[in-house]
Amino acid sequence: MKALVLEQPNQLVYKDVSEPAIGPDDVLIQVKATGICGSDIHGMDGSTGRRIPPIIMGHESAGVIAHVGENATGWQVGDRVTLDSTVYCGACYYCQRGEINLCDNRRVLGVSCSDYRQHGAFAEFVSVPHRILYRLPDGLTFTQAAMTEPVSIAVHAVKRTPLPPNCTAVVVGTGMIGLLVVQALRQAGCDTVIAIDRDPNRLTLAVELGADVGLQSDHDDVMGRVAEMTGGRGADVAFEVVGITATLQWAVQLLRKGGQLTLVGNLSPTVDLPLQTVVTRELTLNGSCASRGEYADCLNMIAQGEINVNALISAVAPLSEGASWFKRLYAAEPGLLKVMLVP
Repeated sequence: MKALVLEQPNQLVYKDVSEPAIGPDDVLIQVKATGICGSDIHGMDGSTGRRIPPIIMGHESAGVIAHVGENATGWQVGDRVTLDSTVYCGACYYCQRGEINLCDNRRVLGVSCSDYRQHGAFAEFVSVPHRILYRLPDGLTFTQAAMTEPVSIAVHAVKRTPLPPNCTAVVVGTGMIGLLVVQALRQAGCDTVIAIDRDPNRLTLAVELGADVGLQSDHDDVMGRVAEMTGGRGADVAFEVVGITATLQWAVQLLRKGGQLTLVGNLSPTVDLPLQTVVTRELTLNGSCASRGEYADCLNMIAQGEINVNALISAVAPLSEGASWFKRLYAAEPGLLKVMLVP
């Protein structure tokens, strides 16, 4: 089969590789669409230690079942499916509690680190355990379905965050996940959503997708505007969706006393936390990792138009052109959000 292989840092090669084998609990998926994730872009240069070559990346995917293992009951060849990015064991303490994103034996598709190598879906076929599959609603396209994984991250983050009545939320960072958090907050009934970023074009899109206002962090009086909109108190909840010190500190500063901060971004492994502010203002910090069974709800929200993924897909391109699209995304080409690769 053909696959896009990261052979060296920043070196992607479209080549022939062996078709993946499947075990009795697995299914073989003929891939129809796979999205390029920000973690792939940041990981391909070797800086994160999560994409050690050689590796087939790709974990935002949808396709058709091509072969079914003997224990993969309930699935048939031809079923249209998407798949969780988390390969969980189903047997450990956390899996038994339904906390599959915290699985002791957790693997992520398309990741190669010091502990494991799990080839992903930038290929014609991918092999996965049947327990991570979800059936597609009728009418949902494969490119829309491949957006389920990032949607689930946003929905899980919002579920992790108690939203008080008449809630005002701040979303710091309007990249892919931030724009989805804006939409998930609206679906959860949040009254006021304030988006913050440096990119005015993404802020415009955030407002189109449901934010009440978009504030440019290097231009607008962000503190003054948020105070004005909240009676001087600050936001009830904040979502940090970048993962660097500067954006974390924005999120902390914009919260009211007793507010909730949910940390979604993890671009940097460590950040400087304003500890005294967190302690003396009695803020609550929530970490949010991947998702935890939200896929079915997310598929329905996409299918019903409650979350708009079409507005976030910038291009659909052949897998054979994947290396050039990775370069464009790595260079942060203006206007590019999600690029889907199709084998």
